[in-house]
Amino acid sequence: MKKYYGIIPAFYACYDERGEINAKAVRDFASYLIEKGVQGLYVGGSSGECIYQSVEERKLVLENVMAVAKEKIRVIAHVACNNTKDSMALASHAEALGVDAIASIPPIYFHLPEAAIAKYWNDISSAAPNTDFVIYNIPQLAGVSLTISLFKEMLKNPRVVAVKNSSMPTQDIQMFKMYGGKGFTVFNGPDEQFVSGRVIGADGGIGGTYAALVDLFLKMDEAIESNQISLARDIQNAVDEIIYKMCEAKGNLYAVLKEIIRRRTGLDLGSVRAPLSPLATSDESIVEEAISMIEKAEEKFL
Repeated sequence: MKKYYGIIPAFYACYDERGEINAKAVRDFASYLIEKGVQGLYVGGSSGECIYQSVEERKLVLENVMAVAKEKIRVIAHVACNNTKDSMALASHAEALGVDAIASIPPIYFHLPEAAIAKYWNDISSAAPNTDFVIYNIPQLAGVSLTISLFKEMLKNPRVVAVKNSSMPTQDIQMFKMYGGKGFTVFNGPDEQFVSGRVIGADGGIGGTYAALVDLFLKMDEAIESNQISLARDIQNAVDEIIYKMCEAKGNLYAVLKEIIRRRTGLDLGSVRAPLSPLATSDESIVEEAISMIEKAEEKFL
């Protein structure tokens, strides 16, 4: 049995009416996703608005997730900050809480050489020496790609067990699987290409829209596992149309996703943190249309 596989939603930031971390909402949201039957949670990444939160806030979020999820589900904690010291502090904290793995993007803003990126990742890993390490490759946002030379250097670290690959070419998934060797895990990142990523070799996916479309992604993964590729493709096409609709909003995508969850489940995760844009009045119709599309897709495929 593989340790990491299947549908792993990227956990959304949960705020109260003042814009502060809402610990109860964090726990309720984690419980909701666990009950849905997902295979893991990815906490503190892009969907968690990590770059707009303090170290203490990120610790608070993970503590409340682990209070609900520990020993029930795999938890991967994204711990990267834009400096090594804070990243190591979050890594040590995550290991103390008992997460299954930590993850990290490369340092952003300054374009560092590969040797400096490798040192950054290995320093973070050294702060959680008994915990698996996941490389997060998202070049379109981080500004640097995980090259094969850098990947091979990181494979010298025995804690490096997986790549979360959010680059657009699915070929990257195939290459990381090939060079990673037997037992190495690769997660598909772009939600819009989940099926193609899985078919070319990804063991599962970590995605920002999964939580709002959780039943559809679980069904898609189930169809792939049972070799029902046509069905999986049809669900993917329906999901992509929904994602494209949500992206028409003026508000940030995560504001749209949280509002859809609030209307469909009653879970109030709050809005998004500035400078991300909250829902605009004109987004109301887009949210309603997206919900209608989700319900029609669920009626058709579930």
